[in-house]
Amino acid sequence: MKKIFLTIGLASLFLSSCAKTTVQGNQENKSTQKQPFVWNGANVYFLLTDRFNNGDKTNDINYGRTAETAKLRGFEGGDIRGVIQKIDQGYFTDLGINAIWMTPIVEQIHGYVDEGQGKTYGFHGYWTKDWTTLDKNFGTEKDLKELVDKAHAKGIRIMLDAVINHTGPVTNVDGVFPADWVRVSPQCTYESYKTTIECTLVANLPDILTESENDVMLPPQLLAKWSKEGRLEKEVAELNAFFAKYNLPKAPKYYIMKWLSDYVRKYGIDAYRVDTVKHTEEDVWKKFEQICNDALAEYKTNNPTKAIDNTDFFLLGEVYNYTINDGQIFPFPDKKVNYFENGFDALINFDLRSSQKESYQQLFDRYDKILHNDMNGKTVMSYITSHDDGSPFDKNRENPWDAGTRLLLAPGISQVYYGDETARPLEVQGVDGDANLRSFMNWDDIKPNSETESLLIHFQKLGQFRRNHPAVGAGKQTDLQNSPYIFIRKYKDDEVIIGLDLSVNRKEIDVKSVWADGTKVRDAYSNQQFVVKDGKISIDAPTTIVLVEKVN
Repeated sequence: MKKIFLTIGLASLFLSSCAKTTVQGNQENKSTQKQPFVWNGANVYFLLTDRFNNGDKTNDINYGRTAETAKLRGFEGGDIRGVIQKIDQGYFTDLGINAIWMTPIVEQIHGYVDEGQGKTYGFHGYWTKDWTTLDKNFGTEKDLKELVDKAHAKGIRIMLDAVINHTGPVTNVDGVFPADWVRVSPQCTYESYKTTIECTLVANLPDILTESENDVMLPPQLLAKWSKEGRLEKEVAELNAFFAKYNLPKAPKYYIMKWLSDYVRKYGIDAYRVDTVKHTEEDVWKKFEQICNDALAEYKTNNPTKAIDNTDFFLLGEVYNYTINDGQIFPFPDKKVNYFENGFDALINFDLRSSQKESYQQLFDRYDKILHNDMNGKTVMSYITSHDDGSPFDKNRENPWDAGTRLLLAPGISQVYYGDETARPLEVQGVDGDANLRSFMNWDDIKPNSETESLLIHFQKLGQFRRNHPAVGAGKQTDLQNSPYIFIRKYKDDEVIIGLDLSVNRKEIDVKSVWADGTKVRDAYSNQQFVVKDGKISIDAPTTIVLVEKVN
């Protein structure tokens, strides 16, 4: 690690010298051929909607949520308008992001819970009260439409978060759904498949009866709410049409599938990340995937000028503790389940955050072997930090440069959690539990010529290279040499050479296995161009990384 600190320090000086132009808008490299978007190589930015950027201070307090909460357990003001502002500013484009994953934006419980860690509101979005409408703290449907349209105009997909497993907790102002909709006990013990699914995750988190195929009436609290809002007749008519179209019983899970697919059908949402997947029967997700695919096709038919491309709807699952080493099979104590055969294109990979003892080569070779053999065209999304993982990679942000390199060059999909690129602290004084991971984005730390700005530029350079080249995440890897570590990634006609742990000054790279003499190439990290001569290029820059691409 000492070597990395020394070489990164030199790279920091180099990057800081070009910080102004890079941070303000280093757009997609025009000298290289534009490659099609590939989900299997995507660069996803994951943000807590309430904690990223406050774009509209007029919506900070709603539904009587005025109680004083424990630190970082109330609403902090982040909203859809704040995300739009950063799209407009080119923040995501500069980071090489081509998909934004936002925590749930549907209406949350109005009250708070207090179960040992102080009063807590549903700022995180996972405590649903009404799936059919947006929470006023997050914004309006007009905001959501603008968000999707502006993201799509910049080639960025929008991934929302789907919760079908449970409702929000019961509070003094939020009642429980009827007994034919939810169970309130027993609590999950995880000793078997059944005791992981037919149970509540924690106390006071009503569990949707997803195993039910029985017709049920709408919950009385939703009927009363929609009637008061003047939309009951419309909602019921749409539900009847949905159930008739798919010939489905009016069971709880299908109601929720309809409500969630509406955001796809109306606004062109490109993907869902599904919460608590293993706590629900796997066939639920197969049906959900079909309904969302139909919804996206309907949106594209109705909005031909807004369709970003012909890519199918993408479904990403959170199967807690799944790792890439499991391949396509997740093992319960008494049963094995293939979620990839039940609707999912990818699962979140809980492995990368624990890869500190592996070299880049050991890690990348392992991932490449699994992805291009056992996964059969499916993939995983890896992360270094997240909203509910108390054991992240580099928890104290001692070397976020290495963490960024590991994440953004690893095979598969990368997930940048908001603040990874700015070393946002993951431990906050006076805060308990997961709230530590959910502080407000540290925008004020991005100062000219600071270490934070240099780190941001590092993420930008790697992220843009990943975005511009699906080969980085989706390509097959071939190692050229071990020390220093140099390898090829190839996906269809997209081919790149990457070098890590190189000398800090002049380095000679053998490229003859990829490009013939006379070929013009570019190191995207140092932004230098070369002509291949005698099968080699010579790079003189104070960096330990090279990202070589062909120039048209």
